[in-house]
Amino acid sequence: MPATPTCGGVESALASLRETYVRSRPASAELFRRAAHFLPGSNTRSVLHFSPYPLYMASGQGATVEDVDGHGYIDMVGEFSAGLYGHSDPVIREAIDGALDRGVVLAAPTLLEVDLASLITARFPSIERLRFCNSGTEANILALMTAINVTGRNKIIAFRGSYHGGVLTFPPEGNPLNIPLDVTLGDYNDVEGTEEMIRAAGKDLAAIIVEPILGAAGNIPATSEFISMLRKAASASGALLIFDEVKTSRCGRGGMQGRLEVTPDLTTLGKYVGGGLACGAFGGSAEVMARFDPTAPGGLKHAGTFNNNVCAMAAGVAGLSQVFTPERADEFLATTDAFRVGLNALCVERGAAMQFSGLGSIFTVHFTDRAITRPADIPGHSRPLSQLFHMFALLKGVLVAGRGDFFVSLPTSGVQLQALRQTVDEFIRAYEHLIPAGQREVA
Repeated sequence: MPATPTCGGVESALASLRETYVRSRPASAELFRRAAHFLPGSNTRSVLHFSPYPLYMASGQGATVEDVDGHGYIDMVGEFSAGLYGHSDPVIREAIDGALDRGVVLAAPTLLEVDLASLITARFPSIERLRFCNSGTEANILALMTAINVTGRNKIIAFRGSYHGGVLTFPPEGNPLNIPLDVTLGDYNDVEGTEEMIRAAGKDLAAIIVEPILGAAGNIPATSEFISMLRKAASASGALLIFDEVKTSRCGRGGMQGRLEVTPDLTTLGKYVGGGLACGAFGGSAEVMARFDPTAPGGLKHAGTFNNNVCAMAAGVAGLSQVFTPERADEFLATTDAFRVGLNALCVERGAAMQFSGLGSIFTVHFTDRAITRPADIPGHSRPLSQLFHMFALLKGVLVAGRGDFFVSLPTSGVQLQALRQTVDEFIRAYEHLIPAGQREVA
């Protein structure tokens, strides 16, 4: 295998796969053309676009989906972790049907939100009180504004490559749609540099917001040293430490904070927490969250027509109490991480500089065998090779996110996981002349 891939070789291989894709998916092409009359770029969710045009899906069942051209896929996108329960889980479906039978927009508190809040606070000890909202994006905005109000400060520290919602994202090229908060960016897993940044911010620092696994930048886990430092430094400065566990709260019964044994001041949740429907939550200590008590003088007013919508509340209760129980969460983490580690072993066995970083059911393919602790560790040639793998996997009937992310869902069978492994193996064999040679083992 070559030391580095040739750009022209990858582009040629990708062009060939795209030709096959276009020939075999005309119905998706037609919908893409039709959508252009109503949606800019035929799109209303940027992450779902890829060239030459995205798949348009017709249906899903279990851990599979079918596109409008009749092609079936093993669903490894998992709605970017929101689809933890797969498609039409019978327990979730029954709960939603029951909620619909009892009325949809009741304009009042219901038992369902009490039950879901009880389940969440029991699973995450750092969350003594919480408020529901409609998405992880809302949860992160509200958590940051809570920190600003509690501390009376304005400065926020976040990390390069992090994603905390569509208006709180920090890729290398920046995001002109970000809300205008006073944000300073640090380097993920940089213990000394970040500690100095926190000291320099001093009494102006309101919050540090961090994903325990840096998601959109390639599912890069935080080191325990980094997270422990953030906890100590935040406490010393009087700032609030916010864990964005919108995705990672599914990593075992207590999320990443449980695994790392670090207690944040505020935690944000979303994605799967409403059983796959639109839902989010933010919470922390009783003292901090008391700011939202409407019976208290000067209580913060948190609005949202659908904060406690009955379908999401019912689905969330059913999911956490009957399907994704604490025991099942631990089991799922262990099983899927063993599979991820096995994929890395396969790459080593085949002599490919390729790895799947992440933890458990959340991981991303990268084309390097160097340790990845921050986005800068991912080489430039990895992105085009990831696009090649994405298209190759689609044509093999395995649905992967365009940027190379995988989010395994609960109904995924052992046979389906082995199909993914086989796809990885076939990809390496087909394109070994384009993949850099491996030099050492990855975990």
